[in-house]
Amino acid sequence: MALGVPILIKLVPLLLLYIIIIVAVVVRRRASRRKAVGFFHPYTNDGGGGERVLWCAVKAVQEESPDLDCVIYTGDHDASPQSLAARSINRFGVKLIHPPKVVHLHKRKWVEETTYPRFTMIGQSLGSVLLAWEALCIFTPLYYCDTSGYAFTYPVARMFGCKVICYTHYPTISLDMLSRVQARSSMYNNDALISRSVFFSQLKIVYYKLFSWMYGIVGSCAHLAMVNSSWTLTHIQLLWGIPDRIKRVYPPCDTSGLQVLPLERSTEPIKIISVAQFRPEKAHLLQLEAFALAIKNLDANMPRPKLQFVGSCRNEADEKRLQHLKDRASELKLDSDVEFHKNVNYSELVSLLGGATVGIHSMIDEHFGISVVEYMASGAIPIAHNSAGPKMDIVLSEDGKQTGFLAENVEEYADAILTIIGMPVSERLEMAAAARKRASQFSEQRFYQDFKAAVGPIIRNTST
Repeated sequence: MALGVPILIKLVPLLLLYIIIIVAVVVRRRASRRKAVGFFHPYTNDGGGGERVLWCAVKAVQEESPDLDCVIYTGDHDASPQSLAARSINRFGVKLIHPPKVVHLHKRKWVEETTYPRFTMIGQSLGSVLLAWEALCIFTPLYYCDTSGYAFTYPVARMFGCKVICYTHYPTISLDMLSRVQARSSMYNNDALISRSVFFSQLKIVYYKLFSWMYGIVGSCAHLAMVNSSWTLTHIQLLWGIPDRIKRVYPPCDTSGLQVLPLERSTEPIKIISVAQFRPEKAHLLQLEAFALAIKNLDANMPRPKLQFVGSCRNEADEKRLQHLKDRASELKLDSDVEFHKNVNYSELVSLLGGATVGIHSMIDEHFGISVVEYMASGAIPIAHNSAGPKMDIVLSEDGKQTGFLAENVEEYADAILTIIGMPVSERLEMAAAARKRASQFSEQRFYQDFKAAVGPIIRNTST
């Protein structure tokens, strides 16, 4: 104990030096803030709904406040203003007024899930603090906008004097996650080793509760929090405790571009489309198993359908997941019935949606479900998971007419597939028309309108 005291005494000056350096950096950067909105989006090539939100948010700011620069913080080292502007229009059909500025980040490994095999949530969250520090030291904007859900960066941004705006697709932790651990349910974020053990389950409950408390503190640092659905709104209000600073802004969906597709389409064969990144929570295997069961139970006089998987791969883990899906299709002897379309561009996606009769989605607690809206807008009848966004906001009746199906397990998905296949054409077209009308509530124009209404007061009321 006595030997430890001199060591601690020697560490005090070093600690003070670090504090002085940090304070000096923050003071200097606060004084040199630029008239800009910095969008914190480390993965600008993920190809999902989150990236669409990013580009639509950039365009909305460019339209609302032309005097503000839009700066993208990205870990993609090959990203340039021109390549990102091209990607925005080629991948999502979003034409920016002018290319955004780019700040390259070199510490993205600190937010990669592979860096933290265990305690992934807290690891990535603390890693995001280091990444945000790097970002804001390079370029300090007046407004810091997080579009990727890194709430632990908000106190850092406030230290640098930024107004903090966020668009939250889903809470990093939710009460549903905690309840599943308490029920010892095994799934992608609660592996069997933990779910089978009372001791480990109790430890994880403590971990989740501690993380929820921390998440609530950092989230409350946001000056404005936009959320994408009723489900996310409920959870964020409970966790962050800032109801007066939370606005529901539905994500931008390409309803106008897809609604021009004809409702009547070839059904030889009937095509079932699945649009989702090849990530574990998207539950592609469930879709494949349900499709196999539907084929098995198909009446002899019914047309044999085709399943089309359409999605992007972020990394090697996603590539392996896609290969496993292909291997499983072979095991089920469905090679000629299943197609795989990886990293397609926007025009290819529209073409695939235009030929689909059914759209399938199977993520539990999908915060919103842009792909479900895209199915409906394009004229494909959705079969979505019976939870969260699809259940609460999207697959609801329109003018008293059914707009799709909700399911939870292989059997229910298979039954829904068979029901749609067996529908008379007139009934199927009526449901598709009702679904398309319902989807119009989630247009890009609605997003621009609501996004501008939410951020306008903050941008207008902040002096330089």
